[in-house]
Amino acid sequence: MPKIDELLRLLVTQQGSDLHIKSGEPPVYRIHGQLVRSSLPVMTPDDTQELLYEIMNQERRERFEKTHQLDMSYSIPGVSRFRVNVFRQKQALGSVLRVIPLLIKSIDDLGLPQNMKKICMLPRGLILVTGPTGSGKSTSLAAMIDYINESRSCHIMTVEDPIEFLHRDKKACINQREVGIDTHSFANALKHVMRQNPDIILVGEMRDLETISLAITAAETGHLVMATLHTADAAQTIDRIIDVFPPGQQQQVRLQLSTTLQAIYSQTLLPRMDGTGRIVAYEVLVCVPAIRSIIREGKTHQIFSVLQSGG
Repeated sequence: MPKIDELLRLLVTQQGSDLHIKSGEPPVYRIHGQLVRSSLPVMTPDDTQELLYEIMNQERRERFEKTHQLDMSYSIPGVSRFRVNVFRQKQALGSVLRVIPLLIKSIDDLGLPQNMKKICMLPRGLILVTGPTGSGKSTSLAAMIDYINESRSCHIMTVEDPIEFLHRDKKACINQREVGIDTHSFANALKHVMRQNPDIILVGEMRDLETISLAITAAETGHLVMATLHTADAAQTIDRIIDVFPPGQQQQVRLQLSTTLQAIYSQTLLPRMDGTGRIVAYEVLVCVPAIRSIIREGKTHQIFSVLQSGG
């Protein structure tokens, strides 16, 4: 069986997005959204453990053996970085490794709407990037942070699990913290971020009530907060946030969102008609007064009609 680096080099060469490692199967690649089985031998439990332990240091091995799951990043110099999730299944190790390009593409390179540049320059509020798994949320968010980095003299704090794209200071000063290494959790990092004098806070994923609540509070107190959610569109995003809270708190959260939310950018990747890859399809909700009223009054079902009318 080839070493893990050889499998990952092949993934990048084939312009794939993910490598799946599983006992009882050969290595499987996701290319242009489709799973493709390699012609390599079927892997045994010993094979998968040997492959995946290659990329773990002692601390990560101990953490994995304790929790039976692990998020981390891995890099091959000159090739790419990879987001790695390792887990146990059927008493063996499994993993999915996703390509993170070394170069951060720009908003223009990705074909994102031009008004995203204006949204990135807002001084405060909450900006959400949403979409299903594998839709390119992290790539788009990295492009937005890079645009700010090139345009604004500011302090950016990121909290990620794991750190995917590496940002180097341009006009901005950027500190990147990784959950599990630099902080215990998203919520733990957000509790202390106010003492770190940030202008912009990036939350890799708003997963739970505490993280969502702290992110909204940070936006209320004059910071620009950018975060991702696994939701398909603007209306679903707002409902998901509100539904996380107990019924007695939901009206207060609606009021908070109606004043802090600045924009929701939702995207997905669709196959090209000629079969040569995928192209981004997106929806942008900018919080104009009509949208703020809809959020405040709990009438999110009306958002789609407002978007259609260009309101």
